[in-house]
Amino acid sequence: MKMTQLAATLGVTLLLAGCQNFDSNALMQSGAQAFQAVTLNDQQVKTLSDQSCQKMDSENKVADANDPYQQRLNKIAAALGDNINGTPANYKVYLTKDVNAWAMANGCIRVYSGLMDLMSDNEVTAVVGHEMGHVALGHTRKAMQVAYGTTAARTAAASAGGIAATLSQSQLGEMGEKLVNAQFSQSQESQADDYSFDLLKKRGISQEGLVTSFEKLAKLEGAQQSSSMFDSHPSSSARAEHIRQRIAAGK
Repeated sequence: MKMTQLAATLGVTLLLAGCQNFDSNALMQSGAQAFQAVTLNDQQVKTLSDQSCQKMDSENKVADANDPYQQRLNKIAAALGDNINGTPANYKVYLTKDVNAWAMANGCIRVYSGLMDLMSDNEVTAVVGHEMGHVALGHTRKAMQVAYGTTAARTAAASAGGIAATLSQSQLGEMGEKLVNAQFSQSQESQADDYSFDLLKKRGISQEGLVTSFEKLAKLEGAQQSSSMFDSHPSSSARAEHIRQRIAAGK
């Protein structure tokens, strides 16, 4: 871990050391939490992901086993596989008109029925493959560090007023929202696109759905959306063109 990254994470805590009337015990606790944010090991990240995913599930309407959406997703899951680099994958559908899908470092994969209404099975498969890529490539691990680090900073801010914050259920929910709406970098998005392409090819699934899913998302870009799926850099149209070039090149 680079020292500059550690210093940035601890910065809030150090700055607050000069404040008056702060709770020193809470401040020390938040400093330790901030340090832990950048040193979380894989098991700790998975544990936090388990807690965040459970909180998100409790706050959304989840399709039951007999629901047509879940049965459809089960077929897609069977095509993609039951693990991500050895981490067991857990697929569920949120019954909502929102167009979104996401995954966490613990293999928690959630697809919204609004996205399934918009897209074909091949397109949904491609999108899920992309989200799996963020897990396999460590992007969701880094997103958890950022989300947890923000919680540490909020704890430090609260300590200045004498309030010792803890990782409550509401904070777990907030952390889950941050993970769901995490904005990945251009390189991370491109890497996840290529991961999905390679996964589809390996599993004998048409990669065309990766192109057409981006084309559908491109039509929705510009609308007011809360999902990170629409905070796309490069644009969905550019990403579709990249995949078309890979299909044409056969690699």
